[in-house]
Amino acid sequence: MQETEFAVKVFILLLLVASAVAMATRWIRVPYSLALVIIGLLIAPMHFLPVVHISPELILLIFLPALLFEAAWNLDIERLRKNLVPILSLAVAGVCVSLAVIGVVLRYGAGMSWSSSLLFGAMISATDPVSVLALFRKFGLPARLFMIIEGESLLNDGTAAVLFRIIAGLVIAGTVPSTSELLIVSIREFGIVVFGGIAVGAVIGMLLSLVALPFDDHRLEITLTTVAAYGSYLMSDSLHVSGVIAVLAAGLVLGNFGRRMGMSPTAQIAVTAFWEYMAFVSNSLVFLLIGLDVNLSEFLVGSTVVLWGIAAMLAGRVVAVYPLLALTNRVSEPVPVRWAHTLVWGGLRGSLSIALVLSLPATVAGRSQLVTMVFGAVLFSLLVQGLALGPLLTRLKFSVRKPAVEKAERVRAQMACTAAAMERLEELRRHGMVPTSAYEKLRSRFEQSYGLFSSQILDLRAADPTLEEREHEDLKSALVDAEKSRLIDFRRHGAISDATFHSLEQMLNDEFEDDSVAGK
Repeated sequence: MQETEFAVKVFILLLLVASAVAMATRWIRVPYSLALVIIGLLIAPMHFLPVVHISPELILLIFLPALLFEAAWNLDIERLRKNLVPILSLAVAGVCVSLAVIGVVLRYGAGMSWSSSLLFGAMISATDPVSVLALFRKFGLPARLFMIIEGESLLNDGTAAVLFRIIAGLVIAGTVPSTSELLIVSIREFGIVVFGGIAVGAVIGMLLSLVALPFDDHRLEITLTTVAAYGSYLMSDSLHVSGVIAVLAAGLVLGNFGRRMGMSPTAQIAVTAFWEYMAFVSNSLVFLLIGLDVNLSEFLVGSTVVLWGIAAMLAGRVVAVYPLLALTNRVSEPVPVRWAHTLVWGGLRGSLSIALVLSLPATVAGRSQLVTMVFGAVLFSLLVQGLALGPLLTRLKFSVRKPAVEKAERVRAQMACTAAAMERLEELRRHGMVPTSAYEKLRSRFEQSYGLFSSQILDLRAADPTLEEREHEDLKSALVDAEKSRLIDFRRHGAISDATFHSLEQMLNDEFEDDSVAGK
């Protein structure tokens, strides 16, 4: 009873601190998640809060499924499909390349054993940019770049977790296979664990979508999505396949098919709001606990190996991003170089790395050193990379969106919502489900609202002439992207040669630049 009461008190105190930080970040220019880590570091020596330590079970069983499911629920599978080539190359091949580079740097640079070097590489290769997503939105990153960042961070969690599981299993078993044996074992295990996780998550997601189909009860649908998130993780774990992949698959199925198959608008809003809150609480507690659980004195004692870990992490990210994107640019819509810079420096590390290193058994050789290295690398990633990301985005010509631009976006969204309501009203009238008097009143109200929004857009353009220029640039960019996409299809099907492709692509780029200069 006393332990339960103590846990509840700690939980309430942590939520109060997180709420205070959330309110403070409205006036200070620090991302909310980074502010939580900083506050945790500051108040830990004061013993303001009871001593709390992060456990792997807390992150892997409680927080991680909520974070993964919320992100997958909101992910548009069609946008994911369109950008699958760069996302998969970074999330799968990129993690493998990063692991190999980190292993080599630590083995021959820091003199660590292969087992410790590869374990660190597996634990630290997955990116978790959740702490700076709000900053990316503030700078108005292109939708495709934002999709690549978010998609990679989701899928590479599964890749890193599977690779960690394979390497940790070999280390714990004490076996030292040859390179060829290790490759065969890794490919076999990777396939079983990944595709097994996809199957478990997809089946659970589809079954629960069908169960919810006859009902229109947002409380039931919230409950079923909770069962999907945590049930898929637990079932996949019992079947020895990837729980991370299973949660992602369940979230994608429910978010893209279950939602459209039978969820009413009210239920969709309720479910989305519930998972937004779950993700907010999970993120708040994870980042605050990271700050509280860090012992800075340990970093000073092991500063040399921590610095090697940070250097290896950055080197792995650089080698994973630039060459792979150069390859994918030949078979899919190209990713600009300044986007690649953003992907390198914006690839922050977070809760998954902490959970993986803490899950290592105490019998693993060098475990305490690995814990110090992972905590140090995550802390560097959050504080140094996270705080420097804003100036980097400015230097890369990603400008902070003006208030007029944000207002115009909001008004355009309201216009789109009003147009959708008018279309639905017409559909209901055609089916005889709306009385004539009600239809006329609602139609008149929607038309007035639509006209008001249209006049607001005109006023915004008159007040800020650059707004129309930006709209023109965005439209022109979208059209050029469509032309490039068609060119890529032609080359993929052999309709044009590589030389013709590059010539036409350069012509489109030149036309876009000429139009931009002329517009200025």
